[in-house]
Amino acid sequence: MHKLGEVILAEVQFTDTFEVKTRPAVVLFEEYDNIVVAGVTSNKEMKGIPLLKKEGAIKDSIIKLNYIFTISEKMVKKSLFSLSAEKKKMVVFELIKKLQE
Repeated sequence: MHKLGEVILAEVQFTDTFEVKTRPAVVLFEEYDNIVVAGVTSNKEMKGIPLLKKEGAIKDSIIKLNYIFTISEKMVKKSLFSLSAEKKKMVVFELIKKLQE
């Protein structure tokens, strides 16, 4: 079972094409083999929560809370690492802020 803050490598379908690529994502929650995740990008110009190499990322990246989607357990290639407790709190806080806008 995947938990909040787990960074995974998963097959992701992009919203503007039918293309599927393997990309990192941060798990928000899992229920009935459906995993709700936030996308991660290495484009540091994008808005979101910083995810740094020293935290476990392959390169400095951004957790994009404006790019949330559901994937199947079958789309998960592997688990990479888990966010710190502080970073998990930041993700939850920012997500709640977005839901209240």
